Amino acid sequence: MNEQLAGALAAEEAAIYAYGPIGVHLADAREQAEARAAEAVHRDRRDALVSRLASASASAGPAPAPAGYALPFPVTDRASALKLAVHVEDGVAQAWRPVLAVTTADERASALNALTDAAVRATRWRRHADVTPLTLPFPGRP
Repeated sequence: MNEQLAGALAAEEAAIYAYGPIGVHLADAREQAEARAAEAVHRDRRDALVSRLASASASAGPAPAPAGYALPFPVTDRASALKLAVHVEDGVAQAWRPVLAVTTADERASALNALTDAAVRATRWRRHADVTPLTLPFPGRP
């Protein structure tokens, strides 16, 4: 289970990093507020995962996050920022999907909530970007 949680942690860390360049290129106040809210959610999930993984392995916590991440493509304007937001949220959903298979009860509910939250957020970003289809048939699938 720690391997799957570590994958989710990596996705949450990458999302936090990505929302910096995303926010810089959003001029609309509503979109900026959505980006800040998304980053806050990812920070909260990251913090919870760090605590959970540290508790699971008392001898050593999770590896520290890298100082920076390579973005999958250049972010130079609103369109590329929205494209990155969709990409990031789809990636977060994909990272949480394997956690479902190794958890039960409240832990599974938390993982499903994280997957669903990312999928809904990706849909919102697609709507802002006028991308169709707005949703994926099976969110979290690669």
